[in-house]
Amino acid sequence: MSAMSAGRSAMRMGPAELVQAAAMARRFYLEGKSKIQIAEEFGVSRFKVARVLETALERDLVRIEIRVPAELDAERSDALRARYGLRHAVVVESPADAADDAPDPENLGEVAADLLGELVNEGDVLGLAWGRSTIHMAAALHHLPPCTVVQLTGVYDAGTAERGSVEAVRRAAQVSGGEAHPIYAPMLLPDPATAAALRNQTGIARAFDYFDKVTVACVSIGSWERGISTVHDMLTDEERAHYASLGVAAETSAHLFDAEGRRVGRDLGERCITVEADRLRRIPEVVAIAGGLRKAAAIDAVLRSGLVTSLVTDTAAADYLLGAGGPPPRPALDRSDPDD
Repeated sequence: MSAMSAGRSAMRMGPAELVQAAAMARRFYLEGKSKIQIAEEFGVSRFKVARVLETALERDLVRIEIRVPAELDAERSDALRARYGLRHAVVVESPADAADDAPDPENLGEVAADLLGELVNEGDVLGLAWGRSTIHMAAALHHLPPCTVVQLTGVYDAGTAERGSVEAVRRAAQVSGGEAHPIYAPMLLPDPATAAALRNQTGIARAFDYFDKVTVACVSIGSWERGISTVHDMLTDEERAHYASLGVAAETSAHLFDAEGRRVGRDLGERCITVEADRLRRIPEVVAIAGGLRKAAAIDAVLRSGLVTSLVTDTAAADYLLGAGGPPPRPALDRSDPDD
């Protein structure tokens, strides 16, 4: 064979080669057969099969497309997971009609509901904390394996409990067919003594007994400003100013954090009906649902706290988080406390 004919042979595949390559590719990519099985069928070595499959890709005989729903941003999701050392990061396209400063687009709840359907297994204990995003998530649930559902915090407003976190717990339990353990109590009380008394009430104590059994939890994140943090909105102007002076940048489940993820204002927790931060840290999977540019810095702070393992957010917040300067945070899956 001349050099010219050898080059021509390398450039194109003959009809028999094309047919064989197409057949092997069909067996491998569509029928799921192994290279050894294909080699046995065609009477060649598995190394020959590997070369043919590689050539089929190079010659565009086989095209591999990785396609996800249009609203999911796979590239940002993977980059965010890697930056913060998360178990799962799901980035959703920010709604085109959403205001630039709108927090928690409702489509986050829909995607979080689907993620929860993947993460929860039969027999798990699912914990839900108060938050608009978790309420939207519960409303969007269509499938959950049989599990127990427990409320992790009191309610923002006792008058709206049936439409808020209590209803979210009931909805999740209804979908899963499991038990529901709601908490009929305000999240924030006037003083530590009143909060302690409520924690000892039978129904609330029963819910608290489940906290150490929770295997998957959903929480929301708030930034320290009006309308973006329910805890902020429950306090007096004087109390807000006090905690702001401590450097509060974020809040989740009534726990306050500075920009580095360190807890501040711990005395507030003594007045709250909520899962303790140390208990939250011990839950194997904690999914935060939060988005919008106004919450982006708060999300960064909570991800640095070691309390969260996974995140559902939108492209507006993701771009901020991926562009944030400074040293990269410790991997979220280390569950390390920045105060240690």
